[in-house]
Amino acid sequence: MKNTIIQDQGSVQVQEIERIEIELLLEAIYRYYGYDFRNYAQSFLQRRILHRVRNENLKSVSALQEKLLRNPEIMKRLFSDLSINVTEMFRDPAFFQSFRKNIVPFVKDYPDIRIWHVGCSTGEEVYSMAILLHEEGIYEKAKIWATDINPKTLEQAKKGTFSLANMQLYTKNYMEAGGIRAFSEYYKVVGEQVVFHPFLQKNIMFAEHNLVTDSSFNEFDIIICRNVLIYFNKSLQNDVHQLFYESLSLSGFIGLGKREGIRFTSHGNCYEEIDSTEKLYRKYK
Repeated sequence: MKNTIIQDQGSVQVQEIERIEIELLLEAIYRYYGYDFRNYAQSFLQRRILHRVRNENLKSVSALQEKLLRNPEIMKRLFSDLSINVTEMFRDPAFFQSFRKNIVPFVKDYPDIRIWHVGCSTGEEVYSMAILLHEEGIYEKAKIWATDINPKTLEQAKKGTFSLANMQLYTKNYMEAGGIRAFSEYYKVVGEQVVFHPFLQKNIMFAEHNLVTDSSFNEFDIIICRNVLIYFNKSLQNDVHQLFYESLSLSGFIGLGKREGIRFTSHGNCYEEIDSTEKLYRKYK
């Protein structure tokens, strides 16, 4: 029993040391590189940072800090680890189906439609929205600002080029999302890649934007930010919701991820639910 207690105490000490190391690492990154990950969710940070420690063949988080302060290439690799790049065409088809049913009828008579797609990653969901708007006959008057913290993924998104191997899944998602044409009409096959037709890109503007440090840059009718806020702690989530509130026009719409919501944030009483399952809301004050 005594040995077990000593082992437990040792484990707690190791965890506390690791927590302090991570805090110091994040502070160093902020002060030296200007990236602020200090209010990301602790479990996410720990998982991704320890992944980088192992991949660099290092023994501790402190060793990682020493290396990345002297080697920007290691910082680039950690930055990629901490960027959220999980996406696919028409991801969560029911969300897009609900958007067609519940949002399009409200905005179809707008003279112009301003959309901010936050955390766009490599662009699959942005092109999905462009296709949806095209099929609803309103893409010509829409403008989509697609932003992400990671310049590398933005460069990929601008190309509109994706792996042919994913098209079977993407076609299935498209049909389940209410697609009304053959999905293959929107792209051409080039080797092992598909290239989406240029008309889908003409009303999309890709740009770097950091939710943690950057401010509002326009007023939008629709904001889409799905599966990004789950990586932030509660304080940062509230800060981001303040940014969204300032950026969204009165009666504007916001769409969040399955595990996200507005109800328990500092702006929960400023929105009405449009679809509680698919996390679509409308700002009413």
